[in-house]
Amino acid sequence: MDKFEIADLIEEKYQQLFHWLDNQPAENWEKGPEGKWTTSQHILHLVNSLQLLNNALSYPRFILKYKFGLSDRPSMDYDAVVKKYQEKLIQNSDKVIDFNKNLKSPLLKDKPRLLTRLQIQHKKLQYKTRKISDINLDTLVIPHPLMGKITVRELIMWAAYHTEHHTTILKKMY
Repeated sequence: MDKFEIADLIEEKYQQLFHWLDNQPAENWEKGPEGKWTTSQHILHLVNSLQLLNNALSYPRFILKYKFGLSDRPSMDYDAVVKKYQEKLIQNSDKVIDFNKNLKSPLLKDKPRLLTRLQIQHKKLQYKTRKISDINLDTLVIPHPLMGKITVRELIMWAAYHTEHHTTILKKMY
């Protein structure tokens, strides 16, 4: 998948999420199944994930290369990234629960600000995706908490799927 297709995929996944959110009653924002995240926590998690990725992509390339090294293999395609992430979620379910247990629950009054942050962060990621060179997409690696070091291309494709993953969970909740 080339970088322009990935940027378009990010837009598509976020438009699906925003469309779903626009059609939800306000009371669903702070609600979730017993022991599970609320809608607002899912959105906060996506904002935080995107912000971390955008921050990493803002570092000079030589710092990423020095800190994390270079890939010694070709980038996986989108389907392989999705499959690997799903497998890692299953293998590390206890780690996932621990990693996310202290996520605060934004209130309804925080919704406009949080959705604006989400919109800004996803647009930044699209912009950065279109601007980064193909060589950097496929040679630079950044560590993912579950999947280990993956190429920047893989991490950006994962970010698109990550949105779909949380949108699917939210749709199942209501």
